[in-house]
Amino acid sequence: MFSPSDLARAVTDGDVDTLPFGVIVVDRKGTILEYNAYESEMTGFPRGRVLGLNFFHDVAPCTAIKEFEGRFEDFLDSHDTSIEPFEFTFALVKGAQRVSIVFVRLNFDSERATICVARRDPD
Repeated sequence: MFSPSDLARAVTDGDVDTLPFGVIVVDRKGTILEYNAYESEMTGFPRGRVLGLNFFHDVAPCTAIKEFEGRFEDFLDSHDTSIEPFEFTFALVKGAQRVSIVFVRLNFDSERATICVARRDPD
């Protein structure tokens, strides 16, 4: 999907719009700090509309569950790993959407993380 060093460079350089998957940078509370063009195009939410909102409760409420938001909180609390991949299904009005999610914490920053979203083709 991506190399962590490519993601780190893109986030650091403010160049996340060049990445071919969704990138949402959030703080510990879930406040959206960055939202790339790919994610905006896939969701239909303009970046300006979602920056400052809570990802789990305002933008993607189907993620406000233990299997996603709880997992995110545990990820930020852990110092064992800086990358955590898993599969998830977004419950959307248009229907379910299967995705691959990767939580990435750069430099073991416990106050924010990047949520990478790669859409999967339907089976």
